Amino acid sequence: MNIEIHALTPDFWPQFEDLFGKQGACYGCWCTHFRLPPAARRASNRQSNKDHIRARIEAGPPPGLLAVEDGTAQGWMQIGPRVDVPEWNNKGRGSAPISPSDADDPGVWAISCFFIRVKARGQGLTHQLVSGGIDFARKNGARQIEACPIDLSRDSRSLGLFVGSSRVFQQAGFERLVERKAGRPLMRLLL
Repeated sequence: MNIEIHALTPDFWPQFEDLFGKQGACYGCWCTHFRLPPAARRASNRQSNKDHIRARIEAGPPPGLLAVEDGTAQGWMQIGPRVDVPEWNNKGRGSAPISPSDADDPGVWAISCFFIRVKARGQGLTHQLVSGGIDFARKNGARQIEACPIDLSRDSRSLGLFVGSSRVFQQAGFERLVERKAGRPLMRLLL
């Protein structure tokens, strides 16, 4: 695959929309799960989620990266300061920050979600997105990046891999910090 990694700016909305499809990826989530509180998620639908992420993209800064091949988005990774994904900081989650102050620190970033086109899965796109994310975070003032991936999956096409595979993060140099939920380590890369 001849992949280019791009920050998701409004110019790339058509490619992002095409990647997520009519259903909005992950049952209409449109990558809003960690952005909206539970009550708002329950009240939302595919269209309101789509409107929410589009407004976020238009407001900037870019909330993630697209893996693009020949003008078509093949994959997406949500990355940015922890404060941009408030539900990722929830005390009850495995992704909760080690230090509560990290939740509001603009230098502490999170990689919270991936979505890879079905036909492109199992071809190393998450590795390329994480690598691009490390560069993107450095250029934008991050001091560290955290992720809360999954250890095991029976299938590289599994929807459960929306948080990424711990193997991908280990290969990128992330270290395991804590495992609050079985098979879901909180991992960190210091920049």
